[in-house]
Order: sequence, then C-alpha cells, then structure tokens
Amino acid sequence: MGIATSVEAVTTLLTVGGLVYMLLALWSARDFEHAWRRSLRAAAADSAAFAPDVTILKPMKGVDSRLHAGLVSHCRQQYAGNFEILFGVSSLDDPAVAEIERLRAEFPDCAIRLIECPERLGTSGKVSNLIQMLRQASYPYILINDSDIRVPPNYLARVMACFRATVGTGAAAGMGAAAGIKGPKVGMVTAPYLGRTAADGNALTLWARLEALGISTDFMPGVLTARKLEGGIRFGLGSTLAVSREALTASGGLEPLADYLADDYELGVRIRRAGYRIELCGETVETTVPAYDFRGFWDHQLRWARSTRDSRRWGYVGLGITYCIPWAALNCIASGFALWSFTLLSLVLLARVSVALSVGVGVLRDGQVLRDLWLLPLRDCFGLVFWVWSFASHTVVWRGEEFELTNGRIARI
Repeated sequence: MGIATSVEAVTTLLTVGGLVYMLLALWSARDFEHAWRRSLRAAAADSAAFAPDVTILKPMKGVDSRLHAGLVSHCRQQYAGNFEILFGVSSLDDPAVAEIERLRAEFPDCAIRLIECPERLGTSGKVSNLIQMLRQASYPYILINDSDIRVPPNYLARVMACFRATVGTGAAAGMGAAAGIKGPKVGMVTAPYLGRTAADGNALTLWARLEALGISTDFMPGVLTARKLEGGIRFGLGSTLAVSREALTASGGLEPLADYLADDYELGVRIRRAGYRIELCGETVETTVPAYDFRGFWDHQLRWARSTRDSRRWGYVGLGITYCIPWAALNCIASGFALWSFTLLSLVLLARVSVALSVGVGVLRDGQVLRDLWLLPLRDCFGLVFWVWSFASHTVVWRGEEFELTNGRIARI
C-alpha cells in the first residue's frame, strides 16, 4: 500500500468517525432538550416550590464594558428563597470595588457584601479568593460563577430546583428525576453557556467571533455528548457551580483546588467521586467574549485545549476525530478529488451545520450562530490545529503570565 493510499484510508476513517460523532451529538442534544422540557413541566405541576437559601460567590478582578449588566442580572432574580451575593477582591484598590458600590446603591434591598481576600493560598488567585469568601457565606447552598456571567431572571430558581431530584423525595423538579434517573443525591448543578460578542464595531473581531462560535457549536455539543454517553455529567462548568455544603465538604472543599487551572472541572470530578450526582440545568447563561486579537485568541484556545487534555486524557485524544470538516477536505485531496470524497464532504458539512443549529440555536438560543455560520470550516480548521499543538508543550498563558501545566496543576515559570 502506497503512502497516498494510506493517507486516503486514514482520512476516510477519520472523516467517517467524525460523521458518526456528529450524529451522536444530534442525538444527545435532542435527549437533553426533551429531558429539560419534562423537567420544566414537572416543576410547573409541583405545588411545593423548592427554594433553599443560597449564597452566590463572585470573585472579581478588574472591570469591562459588560460587567455591570451581568452583575445587575444577579440582583434581579425572581427567587422565592433568600439569597446573598458575596463579591471577593484581592485588594480594595481593585477597580471592581467601585462597580460593587454602585450596585449596592442601585439595589439597596439586595444582600450584597464585599469581601477583601488578602491571602494568597495557591497559584490560582480566583480559587484563593473563593476559599476566603466561603468562610463568610451564610447559607447551606453555594453558587459560584465568573464575574462576567449574565443570567436570566429565573436562573437561580431553575438551578436550585435541580437539587430537588434526590432519592426518596418523590419530587420531579430536577433533570435526573424528569428523565427517570435514580441514584445518588444531587450534590452539584452546573449550566450551559454561550459566548456573547460585541454587536458590531471594532470590538467585533474575527477572533472573537470564532471564540463564540466554538463555544456554541464545538464545546457545548461535546458536553451534551459526554452527558449522554457517560450516563450523566461528571464535571462542572465555570458558568455555574451550584453545590450543597454537604457535598462540598464531602469532596474535600475548595482548598485542594488552589493550584488547579480547571478548578471547575476538578470540583465536579471530586463531588462525583464523593458519591453525589451532578445535574446539567437547561438554563443557559452568557459569558462575555473579549475583542480578541489573534494572539489573545491563540493563547486562550491553547490554554483551554491543554487544560482539557490534562483533565480528560482519553476523551481528549478522541476529540481529534470531531473536526470532521478539515478531515473531509484532506480526504478529498488524498483521494485525488474522487467523486465519492465530495459526497462524503457534503454529508459532513450537512451534519456539522445540523449540530451547530441544533445545539447553538436550538438548545442555547444563540442567534450569533446564524450570523457566523459561514465561519464553521475556519473554526474547525483552527480547532484541529489547537488539538494537535496542545500535545507539543505544557505551557499555558493566563492573564498575561506563563505557567507550567502538570496533571492539571499550574506553577509559575
């Protein structure tokens, strides 16, 4: 067998594998949508609302143009229980302090507290702040999300309702109960997210559009497929980490995560290992995508890729087949542009667009996907490049600093 024939055979197998993955992603998205709708119907039929008291922890550092809108969205929650919002800063000189004071003035009836977190308890400043904030949390449930997250008014109610799906309650408000899943008590609830770019102007760069498109059409389909194939979520997403204190204590708390890059993922893994179930709520939140230049896009994507590589080693190896558009294009070249290879490319394009629309528009309600759908081939080509290059080194760039990544832990270089 010649080299050309070997390359043709390999690219054909990889393309077919990618096509099978796309079909699995479509199936997984449909399953998640049905489970979430059943959950909402069950919650509407349940006369006893489940609204435990909850503390929201938001570590802060600096400000951006969309920060205030995200913070306001948390203060406007339509929630039957009590909730408080704790903002943590490493120094009272941080520009975010002024935003928090502004928020207090706008929402005097909302329980807002500013926590100074002067200790550095590990490499991750974010986790270090969270550890210090947790010490002052008042309530039995904790919800952690990033400073730039923007949420809908019923976010807190729907996230916390997922904790109702526990053994012996008989309630059907959570995703697990709605899907007929029986098993351990729910210890964590996490949520899908989309990346919101600027609407127009200089802030709407090509690299920001590719970043947002990747979240909705690449990353989130992977999350939903993992949920289906693994019989549930086994990790957390930083967009929402809602935990019971019971589960957090059983998992070892936040202190062991102070040197982890993917602390959200690792917290979910430890809670699952402690014997609790993790639910993926269907309430989508938004994160802000900066006006990336090429370097910023490259550093962020490579950090995500290497973090995922260390967190889900075997799953990450298999991730390579999911970039089916570049594999199909290479297959066309390797086959000498045979007619059958164009047929395969056409099927791949149809499946890839179907996944983008099904997850990006159908599940996440992300209208940006329609705007940037034509960028899918470029996005997948970059995805394959990042996947290959992620194996070349253990260095990541985070907030302008270089770190060495070893088994999920980071150390300054």
